[in-house]
Amino acid sequence: MTSRQIIEIRGAQMNKQGAYSSGRAVYLVDGGRTPFIKARGVPGPFSAADLAVAAGQQLLLRQPFRAADLDEVVLGCIVPAPNEVNIGRVVALRLGCGNQVPAWTVQRNCGSGLQAVDTAAQAIATGRSDLVLAGGTEAMSRAPVLLPSSAVEMLGGWRQAGTLSQKLRLLKRVRPQHFKLVIGLLEGLTDPIVNLSMGQTAEILAQRFGISREQMDDFALTSHQRTAAAQDEDRLNEVTALYADDGRVYPQDDGIRRDSDMDSLAKLKPVFERPYGLVTAGNSAQVTDGAAWLMLASAAAVTRYGLTVKARLVDAHWAGLDPGQMGLGPVHAMAPVLARQKLQTEDIDFWEINEAFAAQVLACQAAWQDGNYLGDELGLQVPFSPIPPEKLNIDGGAIALGHPVGASGARIVLHLLDVLERHQARRGMAALCIGGGQGGAMLVERVEEVTDAH
Repeated sequence: MTSRQIIEIRGAQMNKQGAYSSGRAVYLVDGGRTPFIKARGVPGPFSAADLAVAAGQQLLLRQPFRAADLDEVVLGCIVPAPNEVNIGRVVALRLGCGNQVPAWTVQRNCGSGLQAVDTAAQAIATGRSDLVLAGGTEAMSRAPVLLPSSAVEMLGGWRQAGTLSQKLRLLKRVRPQHFKLVIGLLEGLTDPIVNLSMGQTAEILAQRFGISREQMDDFALTSHQRTAAAQDEDRLNEVTALYADDGRVYPQDDGIRRDSDMDSLAKLKPVFERPYGLVTAGNSAQVTDGAAWLMLASAAAVTRYGLTVKARLVDAHWAGLDPGQMGLGPVHAMAPVLARQKLQTEDIDFWEINEAFAAQVLACQAAWQDGNYLGDELGLQVPFSPIPPEKLNIDGGAIALGHPVGASGARIVLHLLDVLERHQARRGMAALCIGGGQGGAMLVERVEEVTDAH
């Protein structure tokens, strides 16, 4: 395929109809999340379902309708526990939605929470639903630890062995490698197609765009400082406290490193490409547990229940790209949205780009204004203006908060709504990269008047 053909294909994608432009208006009316709890080497106090229920209960309690009035519940999750299969349905029933409210689970890796919101929006836009609860949850600290396949085969043989002598023969074949555990989280964060961990893909982007270790550490430090300030000034009001069975209370996000500085960050060793890599634990998102929800409604539901509207969903886009450079997914997803809506960087008041790695967000900023990259990869003739740092992740991001994979997509939209309201701003863009080589983006617009017309 020639470069011209690629550009023509990309151009056609840019000009596709917006995600919700042909249907009914979709409104975001409320939302909430749990604190994000940093994983500390042992299973956390809450399962993924526990987290989603805790956040959902508080959200539903302040609504003027019953949980059973929902048309649907959609929940993103990557690693539900074996006793939480179709975790969306498990959570919906625990929330008191009743047997008649259908619920299901979506999985688009890091974009699962955003996929849940997009799926709910599509249901409303097409007239299938009027009121949908959508979000994401993840208990990364409870990711499974697995036996190697050789050990599983051995156990299968043991169960099939009918006599003592057969079992003794099996025992003689036991070797140390049978007890070498497989860390499920590490397996999940490694792409099986390109055989690279997510951190290694961030290293590739750092090399491609000439991003230095100092730039990464400075970005990470800013994330912690911004989130600490937001917490101190009570600007994270979407958070609802968690209460564990043992009486412990988790009132706020606990991964923020208030004592972090450039010197301490510089001392950290690379994690993914030793000894010469640039990506460290300090400039990467933390492994975290958490859940986030958004309530979506049609104009009819807003009127019926007298709901207060926060914003209207304008457009969304999902993009694919090289899995080895998956961190650039936000660029590939945001550009078509702006092209369809005939907007430029300056037309977006605030941006939330999930901070999987400092290198990844910095690479997105570089690619966004790189005419060669945008021309070769997306068929754009003119680069975008830079995204102003003071408009991007103004209250910090996943480097300080953590990245519960199934929940982050919902969290960035939820917080963006608060930022727009706080600043009386109009438009916001939420985007994130997705393991496996994808990107997702969603454009929202704060509105004061509800109408079913676009």
